[in-house]
Amino acid sequence: MSESIQQARAPSDQTLETLDVSDPGLFEHDTWHEVFARLRAEDPVHYQADSPFGPFWSVTTFEDIQYVDKHFEIFSSEPTILLGDQPEDFTFVNFIQSDPPIHDEQRKAVQDVVAPRNLAELEPIIRQRVQTILDGLPVGETFNWVDRVSIELTTQMLATLFDFPFEDRRKLTHWSDVAIATPELTGSNAMNEEGRRAEMMECLEYFTRLWKERENLPPKFDLISMLIHGESTKNIVNRPMEYLGNLLLLIIGGNDTTRNSISGGVLALNENPAEYDKLRADPGLIPNMVSEIIRWQTPLAHMRRTAKEDTVLGGKQIRKGDKVVMWYVSGNRDAQAIDRPDEFLIDRPRARHHLSFGFGIHRCMGNRLAEMQLRIVWEEIMKRFHTVELVGEPVRVRSNFVKGYSELPVRVHPLS
Repeated sequence: MSESIQQARAPSDQTLETLDVSDPGLFEHDTWHEVFARLRAEDPVHYQADSPFGPFWSVTTFEDIQYVDKHFEIFSSEPTILLGDQPEDFTFVNFIQSDPPIHDEQRKAVQDVVAPRNLAELEPIIRQRVQTILDGLPVGETFNWVDRVSIELTTQMLATLFDFPFEDRRKLTHWSDVAIATPELTGSNAMNEEGRRAEMMECLEYFTRLWKERENLPPKFDLISMLIHGESTKNIVNRPMEYLGNLLLLIIGGNDTTRNSISGGVLALNENPAEYDKLRADPGLIPNMVSEIIRWQTPLAHMRRTAKEDTVLGGKQIRKGDKVVMWYVSGNRDAQAIDRPDEFLIDRPRARHHLSFGFGIHRCMGNRLAEMQLRIVWEEIMKRFHTVELVGEPVRVRSNFVKGYSELPVRVHPLS
């Protein structure tokens, strides 16, 4: 179904068979709410026989999503966690798209970068960078918050984690954006396949050069060094698509959740001014608000699994080889699991009870780092500004995977 037809007809006017939740226009135009509400109510494990990405099952309730995420022995992350299939002649391999034991071995090699002791060392670095970025904002002028704050902070953080040349740091954001930005993978129209491959090969060449420069040096606190000295990853540079795949996983993972939640929080507070007043009255709510922002935004709309065997889910017979798509964006609005889920409440009880980080062995490795960055951002915002005011319509990313923003026009108003 074309986007124009999908938008012209309300979800309530369509049959379940004609609903297309893979349509990236739902997220680009923020019209996804009613579609998923209907599936949760009428067909929570829904088979879509026809889509641009082939047939697939949509899992839309909190409980069912949690079940799929936890049972990796039934629902495999291989060959990909995207709704769209990778080209057979250009396939990334990485630990999020792998099952144990490969998943466990490769994740273990890099997970120390976000160990509590290392996060404690990172906090003052992040805070200093946030302060510099916020102090440089043009008071009284309209600017794009996404570019000046959300992208700049996450890019600086990625450059630190990789010990990446700081002057080239925007390459990291660019590679993150284009890695999956094709119609075939996520419905995005930002890249064609030929252009994507060229960009990915540039990324691989750059990081291979960094590997060669560091492979004979003592272990250091950066992700490339950790891969070099990890028992299961010490030769990964000789498996280029596996090296590239894990690099992109770490880049995208370090970019999208934080970046789009920083922007999403500004939007949510502007749409809910009573909550902004609540925050001004009690900045101690910031840690709890961070979790609510991450739930509310749900920076990655879905994760896909592939059934390893015939199984039953929600009373539906799923066959071996079927695509099973967990719509986190839907589960985070499930009233059976979350009280008043369509409201943005910065003092929500049990605010960390959400799906945005996943569950089980694939739970987001950097979730505490993302929360810490968001906490620091809002602590420093509240020290400087009475309001980060939205002064125009947000421009959302066209993708059924990354739920984010390219533009958020704002003005900042200092404390009086």
